Amino acid sequence: MRIALIGYGKMGKAIEAIAIAKGHEIVLKINDSNLGDFTKGNLDQADVAIEFTGPHSAYGNIHQLISWGIPTVSGSTGWLDQLETITALNHSTDGSFLYASNFSIGVNLFFEMNKKLASLMAVHPEYRLEMTEIHHTEKRDAPSGTAISLAEQVMDANAGKKQWVNEPSGDHSLVPIISKRIDPAPGTHSVLYTSEIDDIEIIHTAHNRQGFASGAVLAAEFIHNRKGHFHMKDVLGF
Repeated sequence: MRIALIGYGKMGKAIEAIAIAKGHEIVLKINDSNLGDFTKGNLDQADVAIEFTGPHSAYGNIHQLISWGIPTVSGSTGWLDQLETITALNHSTDGSFLYASNFSIGVNLFFEMNKKLASLMAVHPEYRLEMTEIHHTEKRDAPSGTAISLAEQVMDANAGKKQWVNEPSGDHSLVPIISKRIDPAPGTHSVLYTSEIDDIEIIHTAHNRQGFASGAVLAAEFIHNRKGHFHMKDVLGF
C-alpha cells in the first residue's frame, strides 16, 4: 500500500517506521517546510493519506484530500466543530474517511470500559465525576480529543450530565476535565468517580507513541478499497 503522510512530526515519523516495517511504501511526506508539495498530482500517487497535523490546518487538509478523492485517515484534534461538514463532503463524493480521537487499541478498549462504567454509575448520583488528561507540553489543544470522547460517552450514558468543561467544577450536571501538560508524558487519561465512602477509577497510560501509530496504520489498511465514513470500532470489530 502506498501512503502519504500529511504531517511529519513525531507521530508522522512513528507511523512511517511502522508502515515500512509492515511492507508499505511512503510516497509523500508533507510538513511545514514543503507545503507546496501538497498537490493533487502528488497525492494521486498514494492509496491512502494519513493526516496528523494541528487544529489550525487539519480541517483544510482533510477537506482537500476528500475533494481530491484520496481515502483519508485523520487523528488531528481541535477541529471537530467542522466534522459534520467533512462527513457530508465524504458522503457526497462517495469517499473514504476515518477519524479517531485515538488510534490505540488499548485506548479503544478503554473507551468500551468507560461506556459500561458510565451506564452503571448513572443511577448513583452520590459519586462525583472528574476526568484528568496528561500530555507532553508540545500538545497544542486542551482538553485532548481522547478526553472529549470519554466525556461524550459519559453524557450519552447519563442524561444528568449536560456538557463537559475544561476546569474543576462542583456542578454535578457538568463533566469536569483537568488538563495537565508535563514532559515527556505521551498520554494518560483517568476517569474518577469519588464519594465520601470510596473511589472508583479507571486509567489508561500510554508508554510511547507506538500504540497510536500502529492503530493509524491498521486504520489505513482497513479503509483501503472501502467507501464510507468509519471509526476505530469498525476497524477493531467492536
